[in-house]
Amino acid sequence: MIQLDKKLRVGILGGTGMVGQRFISLLENHPWFQVTTIAASARSAGKTYQEAVSGRWKMQTPMPESVKNIKVMDVSDIDAVADTVDFVFSAVDMTKDEIRAIEEAYARTETPVVSNNSAHRWTPDVPMVVPEINSDHYEIIKYQRERLGTKRGFIAVKPNCSIQGYVPALAAWKEFKPTELVITTYQAISGAGKTFEDWPEMVGNIIPYIGGEEEKSEQEPLKILGHIENDEIVKANGPRITCQCVRVPVLDGHTAAVFIDFEKKPSKLELIEKLNNFRGFPQEADLPSAPKQFIKYLEEDDRPQVALDVDYENGFGVTVGRLREDTVYDYKFIGLAHNTIRGAAGGGVLSAEALVAKGYITHK
Repeated sequence: MIQLDKKLRVGILGGTGMVGQRFISLLENHPWFQVTTIAASARSAGKTYQEAVSGRWKMQTPMPESVKNIKVMDVSDIDAVADTVDFVFSAVDMTKDEIRAIEEAYARTETPVVSNNSAHRWTPDVPMVVPEINSDHYEIIKYQRERLGTKRGFIAVKPNCSIQGYVPALAAWKEFKPTELVITTYQAISGAGKTFEDWPEMVGNIIPYIGGEEEKSEQEPLKILGHIENDEIVKANGPRITCQCVRVPVLDGHTAAVFIDFEKKPSKLELIEKLNNFRGFPQEADLPSAPKQFIKYLEEDDRPQVALDVDYENGFGVTVGRLREDTVYDYKFIGLAHNTIRGAAGGGVLSAEALVAKGYITHK
């Protein structure tokens, strides 16, 4: 693992919301990163973090002592925030246009932005990365910097939480050329920034609609599996993916039920071996948050289960089970990932670690 002389100063944009809180809890005692700045809306600005979040702390672990007395800054006071940090994580709650504008404004202050938001996922020169799968896409940053007129500043994003339970399997099985997937995702309420206290009508209920989620679940995998061509990332031609997304009464953990066809149908044993042995840049570089084993295949008939498996590898790993031949498609399986760790803030932290290891994020 790389050793840094001193920790990088980190700002959290949108630090009072659920994803911002998850960033703060994950960064407690991080070996490379120190939260020095928290920015949020004007109504929180000037308060201590503890005052700003009073009664709204949604994590199961207590608020870290190190952040309680940090004075919250106004996220729109861009130069003042940028002066205090080496880079920022973005979890702001604004319209897409506002997010695009504010993230670019931060990048233009020579502050790298690692974003959990969807606003820039389809900007052609913004890398959307699962670090184990397509960290080579960070090479597009040099073209993005040319467009922004920056030397240090850039934006990198992570993909949607819904796809983390099946895209790793697609990457592991690339050589067998997946051609078509039919997916249903069963998504936890924390993906909407809620707990059961906030959303009592979800208890004992299922809602068969999550706005915008199905398109993301079908299209984002193609950008991740795509390639850099000139100054943009071109999405892959396939596989064809169709998806339904369902909100279920679970706090954390998105489950995916997947049917899949291959151009070259492999054996079940070959598929399982590829899952268990799949490694990527975070494992090779021994990044601080990297799961030792990214994907784990569980042999039991009743796994993966949210209650037993959502925290696999501290929430940074993915579990797969119930792989079997199908009567219509070649195979079917179940995948599970932690939606606010691997699927949100944790994926952002791992992305930032990869960007440090590759030299894109440095001390100012």
